[in-house]
Amino acid sequence: MNELALAMKELDEDKIMELVKSGLDQGDSPLDIVAALNQGVVGVGELYESGEYFVSQLMFAAEILTEVMEILEPAMVRSGRTESAGTVVIGTVAGDVHDIGKNIVGTLLKGSGFNVVDLGVDVPADKFVEAVAEHQPKVLGMSALLSFTYPEMKAVVEALAAKGLRGQVKVVIGGAPVTDEVKVYAGADYWAPTAMDTVSFANRAYGK
Repeated sequence: MNELALAMKELDEDKIMELVKSGLDQGDSPLDIVAALNQGVVGVGELYESGEYFVSQLMFAAEILTEVMEILEPAMVRSGRTESAGTVVIGTVAGDVHDIGKNIVGTLLKGSGFNVVDLGVDVPADKFVEAVAEHQPKVLGMSALLSFTYPEMKAVVEALAAKGLRGQVKVVIGGAPVTDEVKVYAGADYWAPTAMDTVSFANRAYGK
């Protein structure tokens, strides 16, 4: 783990900003910087799973990523690395208003070059279907932190099928309590244990 990834894992905001700015000054690729941050975020997730970090640390990690992206996005424009890697629609399913994990995923996807259509939280099935029909993404990501909302994930997949859209989009689901068994139940294509797994899945879906 390099210095920036370690600083992200340790949530050392001042060190992160210092390293990001110095890296840009030295000509480092913005996407390489994002890759290092991604590695650190994986470490944050591992510490959360082990009980060393709590929800407050996850929220802080998301805030740091948002702040860093405000610095990196102009650098991406200057470096000509802004061509979209593809479109990904994301949202938290109906009945759930948690957005920490979704926001981290969205930030990482944007940092990796994707056009992200974020539908927000408490999103009903028909809104997911409308977004897929309008934006024609190859990837749809759904998040849930409350286990009783799993049927909503299944409802979205079934609604996509009813509209003849299921075959054109890969569905990835995530959230702290989500498992591979939930993926099977919902009829999704992939379960992402971490935010970076969603990015990797999106890259594969777009042939990267």
